[in-house]
Amino acid sequence: MTDHQNRRLTGVLRRRLRLSSLRVRLAAVFAVVALTAAVSASGIAYWLNRDAVLKRAQDTALTAFRSSLSSDVSSLPLGASCPALIQLANDVASSGLNFNVVVVDDSQPGCTATSDPRFTVAQVPHPLLTAVATPRPLAMGNQYAYHLYWQRVNINGEPFVVGGTKVVPSGPTAYMFKSLDNERADLDTLGWSLAVATALALIAATLLAQAASATVLRPVRRLGEAARRLGEGKLETRLEVSGADELADLARTFNRTAEALGAQVEELSAREAQSRRFVADMSHELRTPLTAMTAVTDILEDEAESLDPMIAPAVRLVVSETRRLSDLVENLMEVTRFDAGTAKLVADEMDIADLIMSCIDGRAWYDAVEVDAPRGVLAVVDPRRLDVVFANLIGNALKHGGSPVRVKVSQGTGPTGAGEVVVEVCDSGPGIPPDVLPHVFDRFFKADKGRARSEGSGLGLSIAMANAQIHGGTISAANSPDGGGAVFTLRLPLRPPNRDGLADGEAGPADGLGGPGGAHTRPGGSGEHTERRSDQ
Repeated sequence: MTDHQNRRLTGVLRRRLRLSSLRVRLAAVFAVVALTAAVSASGIAYWLNRDAVLKRAQDTALTAFRSSLSSDVSSLPLGASCPALIQLANDVASSGLNFNVVVVDDSQPGCTATSDPRFTVAQVPHPLLTAVATPRPLAMGNQYAYHLYWQRVNINGEPFVVGGTKVVPSGPTAYMFKSLDNERADLDTLGWSLAVATALALIAATLLAQAASATVLRPVRRLGEAARRLGEGKLETRLEVSGADELADLARTFNRTAEALGAQVEELSAREAQSRRFVADMSHELRTPLTAMTAVTDILEDEAESLDPMIAPAVRLVVSETRRLSDLVENLMEVTRFDAGTAKLVADEMDIADLIMSCIDGRAWYDAVEVDAPRGVLAVVDPRRLDVVFANLIGNALKHGGSPVRVKVSQGTGPTGAGEVVVEVCDSGPGIPPDVLPHVFDRFFKADKGRARSEGSGLGLSIAMANAQIHGGTISAANSPDGGGAVFTLRLPLRPPNRDGLADGEAGPADGLGGPGGAHTRPGGSGEHTERRSDQ
């Protein structure tokens, strides 16, 4: 398996684990609770049964030992010999409960009286020896000086209960060794049974957790899918509500939220549509009187030199304001076309250097712009829209940054790996304030809030961005790292991604920088404006 396949498999497993994380947590909680309950119950049951089994075995053995010793010691003479002590040990041990007896007597220090040679008094625990040999004071509640004591011990790895008592103050002392191996085997069997029961309980709890989590997560999954559809703009999405539990309340809350959101979006859409219609209608209505006014102002401008010197400045002001109003109306018309989605590309394969030179020549910016544009950088573009972009970027740089303005064209590779054209427009001004940079492409935005009225409308860069985006490109604004002014960078793909609105006669873009030529270069001019705004 390759590294790519390993990474892909790892990603799939991670996604599955992430998607089922709530299910895993629910199953884990069920398993932990079930395991805790099962282990606790099994432990309690084991210890209760262990104590009961051991207590029953030792009580039975001690009772039989006491009874047999009491009946057999009566025939033992005082100062009994060693054979008599051995006989006593054998008689007591033959009670039928399969325990062994060791008898010792102070009068026979060298005698080892035992029913089984494997057991001696040396195997009796020292605390038990001390307790058996120590008399207790006689009192109303204690009629005997010596009592029967017992202790559980392990001898050679086998469990035993050892009991001992002194027969009479001057008589022998007897010890009983009762094996608990059978009881240990029974307890081991019980332990395994409880362990199996715990494992089965854990498996059952896991299966129950899977079923319960599926029941809980099914509506949660439906809620997630509904929220995803709602986020995609499908505002009619609703959840089916059933029951009266918390999940049903959640579904009802989602439906109310979706309904309120749909109503708000519908209201905002209606208001936006009304605003667009108002702007479009106003622009259309203004075009007719503006056409007449423009014709009149053209005549007045031609006759301005022959007018009274007192009237000529007013005539020039009227001409300037009329042209400004005409440009504003045209910009508003363009904005409404972008908002309505009716703006189309009439594209053809064009040389970017030729388009830049045509823009500069048509506006007489020869002496103020330096152009570094190799010929042969071809792209499928709408020349009219691209001329608007170049005019806005270069005009803004001249107006607010100062000359010389440098325009550089290069060809690179976009984020998707496709070829793209990069046009950089650099001015010689102070740059754009950092708090203004994020807003330079906003409509009607002006950096100088104190001067609401200016030569520009505040729509130029916004329209330039829209024209770049309709080509599948974008424009970014930044300040030169070396402090040389603002830098606007236009990036356009060699071929627009959406070909629906392209002209029938368009050609494909060139992939290289082929073709004749060198770069266009214009010397810089003079003049500089320190004010910068984002309008044109």
